This record gives sequence, structure tokens and C-alpha cells, in this order.
Amino acid sequence: MSDVDADAGEERGDGTGVAGPIDVDFGDDGLVPAIAQDAESGEVLMLAYVSPEALERTRETGEAHYYSRSRDELWHKGGSSGHTQAVREVRVDCDADTLLYLVDQNAGACHTGHRSCFHRTIDGENVGERVFDPDEVY
Repeated sequence: MSDVDADAGEERGDGTGVAGPIDVDFGDDGLVPAIAQDAESGEVLMLAYVSPEALERTRETGEAHYYSRSRDELWHKGGSSGHTQAVREVRVDCDADTLLYLVDQNAGACHTGHRSCFHRTIDGENVGERVFDPDEVY
């Protein structure tokens, strides 16, 4: 992942075509939502939160890092399960308060064993693929 992936902003206006860095708005709680999307298929895999440190670690390592609100700690996706996300690109929305990680997902993204965390309809129908047994992984 290149250094400009999360920094591509509006052109500087000096005719160079070079974008300036974007200041991500981490808000009052110091976090922004981040959507992980399969870089090939476009499937939405999960939504998590990112702190400045998590974004920095993602950019340094090329693997997705998030901030666990329930555990109150930095979280390397797949650090314990091996189900890592190789980040191809980080995009920022128009308000600079949401991130999009375009990833290559290793196995499933969801702790329930499904490829995507969005594996159910609002009516409870299972529409997602289960790709691993969580009892064997966790």
C-alpha cells in the first residue's frame, strides 16, 4: 500500500495534480467507522471502528487494524484467528469521517464463521456463506 492511499485529497491548486493529505475527522471519541469491502467482488464484509493509531498501523503493515470499543484496545484483524485482511487501499468519504478499507480477506471476516458480518436479513433469513467453524478457531 502506498503512502498516498489514505492521503489523497483535493488537488492543491498549484497545477501539479498532486493531492494534499486529508485530515481524518476522528470526532469527539477519537474513532471513525471503517467499512471493510472485498477489493475484488465489492462485497461488504464488516464495519468496525478505527483510531488514529489503528489507521497508522494499517498503513504501516498493510493489514487491517481496528479499535475494539468493547475491549478498549487496538485490534489487528485476524491476529488470533489468522483471518487477516490485506489492505489494498484506504479511501475516505467526502466528510472525512468514515473510512473504506478495500481488502483481500483471508477466510471469513465474521467471528460467527461467515464470510461477511452482513449474513442475515432484517427478517432473520441467513443469506451469507459460512466459511469456517468458530468453535475450531476461537
